[in-house]
Formats: sequence, structure tokens, C-alpha cells
Amino acid sequence: MEEILSFDKISKSFPGVRALDDVSFGLMRGEVHAIVGENGAGKSTLMKILSGAYTADTGRMIFEGREIVNNSPKLSRDLGIQMIYQELNLVPELSIASNIFLGQELKQGLFVNKGEQVKRCREVLQELGLNISPNTLVKNLSIGAQQLVEIGKALSVNAKILVFDEPTSSLTDSEIQELFRIIRMLKARGVGMFYISHRLDELFEIGDRVTVLRDGKHIMTDRIENVTINGIIEAIAGRKIENLYPRNRGEVGAPMLEINHLSGEAFQDVSLVVREGEIVGMAGLIGAGRSEVAKAAFGIDKYKAGEVKIGGKTVSRHNPQKTKKAGMSLIPENRKLEGLALSLSIRENTVIANLQALNPTSMINRKREEDTVKEYVDKLNIATSSIEKRTMFLSGGTQQKVVLAKWLLGKSQVFIFDEPTRGIDVGAKNSIYELMDELANRGAAILMISSELPEILGMSDRIYVMSGGQVVGEFNASDTTQHQILELAFSNA
Repeated sequence: MEEILSFDKISKSFPGVRALDDVSFGLMRGEVHAIVGENGAGKSTLMKILSGAYTADTGRMIFEGREIVNNSPKLSRDLGIQMIYQELNLVPELSIASNIFLGQELKQGLFVNKGEQVKRCREVLQELGLNISPNTLVKNLSIGAQQLVEIGKALSVNAKILVFDEPTSSLTDSEIQELFRIIRMLKARGVGMFYISHRLDELFEIGDRVTVLRDGKHIMTDRIENVTINGIIEAIAGRKIENLYPRNRGEVGAPMLEINHLSGEAFQDVSLVVREGEIVGMAGLIGAGRSEVAKAAFGIDKYKAGEVKIGGKTVSRHNPQKTKKAGMSLIPENRKLEGLALSLSIRENTVIANLQALNPTSMINRKREEDTVKEYVDKLNIATSSIEKRTMFLSGGTQQKVVLAKWLLGKSQVFIFDEPTRGIDVGAKNSIYELMDELANRGAAILMISSELPEILGMSDRIYVMSGGQVVGEFNASDTTQHQILELAFSNA
């Protein structure tokens, strides 16, 4: 294969941080080159340099045999380098055709040639295997279809290099397979692709080579058939992780969380039990109703019928404050939207749900707040230079730990973790798994919602499966398989 791009000794620093340090590796035509590493390893910085959003302090990028000089977003696009970010860059109120040609409109004289755009868009959609009208508004598409529209934008300008940043984090299993079909088609055409993902199992299905970055340094590049998941994990973390899914739990006790015949808009007649010292997984497809059950149980969303018990006592309906006081915590799926106030500091986010407990006299005790937050920063190994650092500037894994600190401070005995490790690196995942295992070992009852089946099987004692808003099965984790779970997950979809 011919090399289409090479990074040659790329370095980049920000105030107080060496983001990239002498990084060198390349990309072949028709190759899917996975890039992995912990949050903050330098993956995004390197791709932003490639896209022209950042400028390297030192080093060169060679594209098709020539050095890229004075790179910019426009130059990068003109060369055929396209980015497909985790946060999709589409305008929901515009049609598919308008989105695909946004900023590169087809014109007839001074006016946009909408007819030609619709015609060309239809050709692109056919290439992608999408049987959708070009006039469909993007807001009416699924996340998977929206992602294919982003790829369509790249196809419309004959992209030579595509960068996928966490492309499967919000996709269903069927949408992931559709994405992989498109990637294989692009690969056959000679398009070179960088593929950034924390889901290491995907690399072995779609990747040709893998590069590991750690602390801004290039650690390794090798062909995918020469490496193992454990080897990649050790290269990413810089240490040997003996057991990704720890299990140091004692005996299971009495029921702590009981959900009895709960029914709402997105779920019907849901019943489940989580006992002291137990981690119970909740598996299912996106849209199965799992997050909706969690929010209803915590009192955020309304439900029509049923009851929720904590420690044998029925909790008030639709009242999160009373549910929290009864001993339940909800670590939400969308930490940025629902779990954190991004403009506030680590300290402020940690204490915000516990102000009364920390300040019983209604007078703010700043020193007590600071000492308490520092204790949890140390306990959770939260990587920060200051507890006054705003959470918007933290990595995904560190943000998740701040959300955990906030709820651990409340001394709950029931925890609902909704997608606890989505979008975070394997080192941070292991830290969160160890914390969950420690909580269970102390007698906490944990309900864990996850779309990652290895995580469900690795961390759970028992597993409930939801499909179409209903619980359709229950398994002991020790004697079930991914296939059995998926079979039930699709049964009522």
C-alpha cells in the first residue's frame, strides 16, 4: 500500500501542558488506522493539527509526497481531508441536500442550483445505501442516518482522508454494522481513514493497523493481527491491568432497590430487584426504555403506575429530592447535559447537591467544602491542578469522576449508573469499575445500564434485558453469553 500521509516529529504545547511530543507515524491509502489512548493522550490535538484547526509547534505533515505548508481548515478540506466528529456538525432544520452542500453550494450564475444539489445528493445517498429523500430534514433522521449524512458530505467532495472520532458511541448494533459496511466500501476505493475509539473490540473488526498514544507520546504502531486487546490496554495505560472487571464482593444481602410494575410513556410493567452488595446490569438496545426507567425511579420523569422502594420503604413519586434523601443516587447517561454545570468548578459541582449537609447552619463553610472536595479528588484520583478548575476543561473520564464525587458525597446506598463509561478511556474505565466494586463490597446496591455487553457481563452479578419498553428476561451473569442477551434484546424491538 502507498502512504498518503505521514506525521513527522509533530509537537504541540499549551500553557502548562505538552500535548504532543515528537509524534511520528503514517496512513496508507485504503487503510483503516485506529488511534487509541487515554483521554488527554493527544489524539484530538493531533487530528486538529491535521484539520488545520491547530498549528504544530514543530514537525511536518507530508501529504501525497509534499509537505503541507501553512495549513488551515480550508486548505485541509481542499486537499480532501474530512473530519467526522462525535458531535455531528449538521443543521437540524435544513434538508439532507442543504447540509451536504453547505458551504460548497452548487451554483448557476449567482444563485444556488437546488435542483442539481438534490440530484447529486440522491446519487450520494444511493452510494451509501440510504433510501431517503434528499429533501428530508436532518432533525427527522436517526443518529445513525445523520452520521451517514456526514459521510455523504465527505463523498460529495471526493475525500481522500476521513477521520472518525468515536463514531459508534451513540449507534445501535445494526447502525454500527451499517457504518462498518460504508467504511469497507470507502477502503476499497482507496480512502485512508483514521478511526478513534475507546471500544477496543471494534478495532479487530474494522482496523488494519493501530497506533497508541500516551501522554502526548507515540508508544507503538503495529498491524492489528500482531496485537491483543490486553496488549493494547497495557500500552494505553502504561501499566499491567490484571483484571479489567474487578470482583471483590462479599455476600449479597437484603433487597435495597425494588421497582414494582412501573409503567410510563416509554416502558410498561417493569419490575426488578437490586440487593445489598450486588451489581445488577440492565442490557438492551438504544430506545428500549432503560434510561427512562432510571429517571422515573429517581423521580425526574413521571410514571403512570407502579412503585419504587428503597430499603423496603416506598419513595415519593416524581420527587428527586426526596428520592435522594431516601438514599438513591443517579449518575446520568449524558454527564455534560444532566450531570454537570460545565461553567462551574470541580468544587462547586461536587458540593452543589449536598449544600445543606455540608452547611447545616445555612452559612457557607468554604474551608469545609474545600477539605471535603479534596478528600474525594484524592479518593477518586481526579486529575486536576486545582479544585477550582472549571469542569468544561476536563477530559471525559475526569468529568465522570466529578459526577461520581458529587453523588458519593451524599452517602447513598443505592446507585443507578447510566452508561458509566461511555466515551472514556480504558484506564479511566478500570478506575470506575474498581470504585463500583468497592461500593458493592461495602453493601451498596448498584443498577448499571450499559450498551457495552462485555461491561455488562464483566461487572454484573445478575442481568435484566429490556426490549420495547419491557423487561423480557433475567440472567445470572456467570452462565450467560452475549448472544443470549442480544437475542432477547431484539425480541420485542
